[in-house]
Amino acid sequence: MRRTALLVSAVFLVAAGSPARAAEGMWQPNQLPSIAERLKAAGYGGDPSAIADLGKHPMDAVVSIGGCSAAFVSPEGLVATNHHCAYGTIQINSTGERNLLRDGFLAADRAAELPGDPNLRVFVTDRLEDVTAAVRAAIDAAGDDGAAAWAAYEAKWKALVAECEAAGPYRCELAGFHGGLEFKLVRQVEIRDVRLVYAPAGAIGKFGGDVDNWMWPRHTGDFAFLRAYVGRNGEPAAPSQDNVPYRPQSWLRLAGEGPAAGDYVMVVGYPGRTSRWRLSEELEDAIGWTMPTVIAANRDTLRIIEDATRDRPDAAVKYASVVAGLNNTLKNFEGTLAGLSTTSGKALRRQKARAETSVEIGLDLQRDSEPEAGVAALREQLAANRARRERDFVVGAIVPLIAAGGGRSGGTGLLSAATDLYRLALERDKPDGLREPGFQARDEVRIKGRLEAFDRRYDAAVDRALLRQRVDVYAALPAASRLPEFDAWLGIAGDQPDLSGVDASLDALYAGSRLGDAKVRLGGFGATPEALRASGDAALELIAALQPAIDRLEVQSKQAAGRDLVLRPAWMRAMIDFQQGQGRAVYPDANGTLRVTYGTIQGYAPRDAVYYAPFTTLAGVLEKTTGVEPFDTPSAQVEAIRAQKGAALRDQTLGDVPVNFLSDLDVTGGNSGSPTLNARGELVGLLFDMTWESVASNWVFNPALTRAIHVDARYMVWVMREVDRADHLLREMGVADAP
Repeated sequence: MRRTALLVSAVFLVAAGSPARAAEGMWQPNQLPSIAERLKAAGYGGDPSAIADLGKHPMDAVVSIGGCSAAFVSPEGLVATNHHCAYGTIQINSTGERNLLRDGFLAADRAAELPGDPNLRVFVTDRLEDVTAAVRAAIDAAGDDGAAAWAAYEAKWKALVAECEAAGPYRCELAGFHGGLEFKLVRQVEIRDVRLVYAPAGAIGKFGGDVDNWMWPRHTGDFAFLRAYVGRNGEPAAPSQDNVPYRPQSWLRLAGEGPAAGDYVMVVGYPGRTSRWRLSEELEDAIGWTMPTVIAANRDTLRIIEDATRDRPDAAVKYASVVAGLNNTLKNFEGTLAGLSTTSGKALRRQKARAETSVEIGLDLQRDSEPEAGVAALREQLAANRARRERDFVVGAIVPLIAAGGGRSGGTGLLSAATDLYRLALERDKPDGLREPGFQARDEVRIKGRLEAFDRRYDAAVDRALLRQRVDVYAALPAASRLPEFDAWLGIAGDQPDLSGVDASLDALYAGSRLGDAKVRLGGFGATPEALRASGDAALELIAALQPAIDRLEVQSKQAAGRDLVLRPAWMRAMIDFQQGQGRAVYPDANGTLRVTYGTIQGYAPRDAVYYAPFTTLAGVLEKTTGVEPFDTPSAQVEAIRAQKGAALRDQTLGDVPVNFLSDLDVTGGNSGSPTLNARGELVGLLFDMTWESVASNWVFNPALTRAIHVDARYMVWVMREVDRADHLLREMGVADAP
């Protein structure tokens, strides 16, 4: 495709507005030298090439823990992250009687550290290899057929990953950028023995709960500590009491002096997903259907869990992590819809649409029909996806569907466990290179981990109540959209089916399955499909009966994903050309890979006559404290604040110990737990949230309103010293005045 930037530069200037401010952008490490002047203007005084090196400080100290970010903060493998990122591990070690989510936990020594979730990992990225030429050649050779394109892509992906992982104890993944225009092979050291070291009480780590979530001002001590362990030879190993703490090449040190308003800060981490490069019609679909649908579904699920766990503390603890995740997504989507519906949000949506129109005009001006046809075909594929989205969403809430790329939809607990066992048994009959992503030999340890952790997150009464509600939603689909195999099992038919027999079917399912028994469940881990079908287990029988329908849905998913790989890159190339034609460096949407974002500490004005200062303090904790959850500050903390303990940690300008602070950094989900660094690369805090006005930035970036929320490292030290007496950890971290 020919370059198009110069053809419509005048049109694009009108449509796109002024260049983005310095804070916008989730930059790949290799891009940092290209934005050196921007970094310098923002206050960074070092060499961008140095911080871009994955093998040097600080990059090699920043890690992923699967869905969140974290960092090594000692030479003994101590890892700092958010309390909410460690929540699943805290929960899995909790019961109704010993509730660490409520009471917190501090290991007095290494022997007292608690095991992590079986699938908790620390990933250290040590190589990013550009493999675009090889991957695009495979896709392009397959032609326009989506299924063939996806098959070619998947085969190349598996081959590259297999070769990468054969070189050592690595976890490798193929990451796509700009809608499949570019690809990189990501190599990470995978540390499998990760333990819980310290988490403050829930009334500190989750202070404000869902009331304050995504809001400012904030007073949350959202931090916790884990430790990474390896074998005695220094190599990653399965969890074992014989393992020793991992010794990272470098680690982050706490700054001797805390940050102030206007100071340069940067965050290094693993942001999950943004959609700024998606078409406007995809944004409108998200506004009109996806987010409202998820909001309604989450509300229903939360209501059912609340009803089914009332006066049952053990069951409530089992679902605490699920509830936290549902509430987080619920409020995020509510905030996104609110932000995109404001005057400024609507203006940004119009600006996005005008920019896309400009690109299409440019393609037409140069009479290059291929990209224009590609955009039209892409829109046709989006329409096809739209036609089946409701069915896929509803079915995926009942039975986990394996999407193209290996991602899983939700499902319910019992049917998820049955799917893991039966699908793995089917895939094991194939050569490893032909097995479904997510069910290859490399994935078996994770599947087993899910099965091992199942007991700690499953209650039959709750699961049945959830499945019953989802069957009601499923039965409301038109008969043509439902699955004949599932209809037969439920005993329903037609567009207005009789549901009188559904409860009996569900009763028989739960009474006839023994997968809630760990011995039975894990005993089926290596079984053949024939053995599982012959086991007489009702859940396994249902999944086996549904497998033909699941296969059909997954074929459609792969075909759609393949068409996207064929069609979207040409459009993305045109969009990037326009941006670069205006002298803009272009960053890709977040995709879970290592990124850097930078800016300054500053407040903001969300509304007329309202200004939010960039710091909160201990005084604000007392102002919010009511003694009732989620503002039930621990008595030890209240006493320490009133006694004005920790004077050395007070900020002289504020006259108090800082708790949280704001920056204008560009972040998203997955950045939670990311270390916040000053201009010298020292740790000044941990990023843990965004403001209510910021969440729409996943789609459109508004520099005036987008703010990130960080827990100040001075507050972390204050809580550790004055409330929980975690002095041994402070000494390990090299805090100079630790007792």
